[in-house]
Amino acid sequence: MVAGARKIRACQEVGLSLRTLQRWTQPPELQADARSTTVRPKPRNALSEIERHAIVALCNSPTYAHLPPSQIVPRLADEARYLASEATFYRVLRAAGQQHHRGRSRRPQRVVMPTTHAAREPNQVWSWDITYLPAPIRSKYYYLYLILDIHSRKAVGWEVYEEESGEKAAALLQRSVISEKCLRKPLVLHSDNGAPMKSLTLLSKMYELGITPSRGRPRVRSLFRTLKYCPQWPLEGFASLDVARGWVRDFMRWYNNEHRHSRIRFVTPSERHLGQDHQILTRRRELYEQARQKTPERWSGQTRNWEPIGTVLLNPDREQQAVRKAA
Repeated sequence: MVAGARKIRACQEVGLSLRTLQRWTQPPELQADARSTTVRPKPRNALSEIERHAIVALCNSPTYAHLPPSQIVPRLADEARYLASEATFYRVLRAAGQQHHRGRSRRPQRVVMPTTHAAREPNQVWSWDITYLPAPIRSKYYYLYLILDIHSRKAVGWEVYEEESGEKAAALLQRSVISEKCLRKPLVLHSDNGAPMKSLTLLSKMYELGITPSRGRPRVRSLFRTLKYCPQWPLEGFASLDVARGWVRDFMRWYNNEHRHSRIRFVTPSERHLGQDHQILTRRRELYEQARQKTPERWSGQTRNWEPIGTVLLNPDREQQAVRKAA
């Protein structure tokens, strides 16, 4: 430095970045070396090696080997013994390489949040699941395969079979794609982790059709509830496979074309699927505005919200959910 060496050259010699040196010398008082590799004096309140070994030995003793520090420290307090705080117990065990999962319970696993998918129009995100349809014979069931468009809530594909099968699911998916004329278009198919949903046959068919798989809680449970709590639901079960198929066909015709769905401003799924909901809701909004202008004293606030539902999110994260609630 006396010979005129530049700071950056001097920093290179001591293994220090120029930015770090500037950060230390900018304050009025010279800062101490804050690098993690710096050898620092041992704090006066640090545990001695004897105390650390005593903590490790205690945690490994037959009495406490099955317990975490959160359980050990209170028990020691009941015995009028104090070795260190709970945080220190954890820190000592971690330094000794013993802070691992113990016991027969499964190790806590990091939950990977499912990918968020946005449906801005029909045939962008579908969800599918299988539910049981009871037969008259106890423990015998028929299986309803159902594919739902989450944007319009329309049932775009369904079938009733006598068994769960990835092959049958693949065939239904292909028929639904052809029926909706969305072959080779960007499409996400959401499902749970059941065996038919993860079958190689279905995954191969999805790859062939250019469909992206998605996993998590399916989004057709509400439709299954509507189906099974329908007044016409046969409480004694379905007499045969043909009877079950006929009943489901009639229900789906009613659901798609007559049922006013509460989540899409009480238009039918078919109307929203075809983009007719905007015109219908506009007429409703105009009607309510006319009624308000006619008798304004009967309206204490805004008229009913008849704005069309916009983008539908599948697996929205917390921030997206907060934004949607605020809107």
